[in-house]
Amino acid sequence: MEFMEKLQGLSEKIEQVAGNLATEEATKNALVMPFLHTVLGYDIFDPNEVVPEFTADTATKKNEKVDYALVKDDEVQILIECKKFGENLTQKHTGQLYRYFSVTKARLAILTNGSKYQFFTDLDAANVMDDKPFLTLDLEDIDEYVVPEVKKLTKSAFDVESIVDAAGDLKYLNQIKKELRKQFESPEEEFVRFFASRVYDGMLTPKVKSQFLEMTTKALKQFLNESINDRLKSAIGPDVQIKNEKPVVVENDTPPEPEKVSKIVTTEEEIEGFNIVKAIVRQRVPAEKVAHRDTQSYFGILFEDNNRKPICRLHFNGKQKYIGLFDEEKKETRHPIDTLDDIFKFDSELLETVGIYVEPEEIGL
Repeated sequence: MEFMEKLQGLSEKIEQVAGNLATEEATKNALVMPFLHTVLGYDIFDPNEVVPEFTADTATKKNEKVDYALVKDDEVQILIECKKFGENLTQKHTGQLYRYFSVTKARLAILTNGSKYQFFTDLDAANVMDDKPFLTLDLEDIDEYVVPEVKKLTKSAFDVESIVDAAGDLKYLNQIKKELRKQFESPEEEFVRFFASRVYDGMLTPKVKSQFLEMTTKALKQFLNESINDRLKSAIGPDVQIKNEKPVVVENDTPPEPEKVSKIVTTEEEIEGFNIVKAIVRQRVPAEKVAHRDTQSYFGILFEDNNRKPICRLHFNGKQKYIGLFDEEKKETRHPIDTLDDIFKFDSELLETVGIYVEPEEIGL
């Protein structure tokens, strides 16, 4: 089962059992333990891997317990504190994790209510747990950008040094996104002044600042809407229509003759992958020049529907997904991907490939 499917399965379970999670113990049994076992890959029945009611005396507290400790290589690696489903996770809940962090070799800690998981480390001071999480996973609203980072915490992939190294960027990235969200909702004066100074040569009187506050707010909203619309327009071509918010291929009204029925099955995931590739390469070529042809072994994406002008191939039929990229000699190299969003990591290669097939004047050079 794919990692994303495991998360989605647990997300669906939350909907099914939420009404019966009245206690912390019920939350742990129904949601947290499946997360540790199914998602992170630990054996919850092996006390050498998962230690419930973990005790580690501190200088000021004796016999105080944290809900779980995850052990790997005979060392406590992750401490976990659980709260009842639906309870808001606040800084006051991190007290036990904070105290235990300094008396164990754990570099990671998790605070959860079964649906939200906050991940902490010690970026600010060694052996002192940070006040703010470097990563947050919400199973009721899964952010696909978070999924690869959570996957690094699984037992099979666990490497504490690489996780901590990446945590710094994640922590500040999340804080920057929060600040941007705040400015989009209600721009501060300094933010408004920055844009006003770029487009207005006069003096920023109180009246002018008031006008620019309104214009900046409106401009931000329009920019966001236009960005979303452009993305949708680039992804949805003439052979695709929207149905239930998901792109699907428009089928021919005339059914094929029995002897011409193909064994090829084009999946929704392949169409979504095609739409992502189209969204990327339309920066350089018109969307209508990007076509696809499915085969039994791969899903081909072509320039001008020409087999001699391959853009890439999507190999989605096996357990491991790949995107096949081409060099100037049309030699294909496969690259493993875990999610459809991983396709965006190859945007420069895709743009370079379509550039081979386009005359300079067609791209404004």
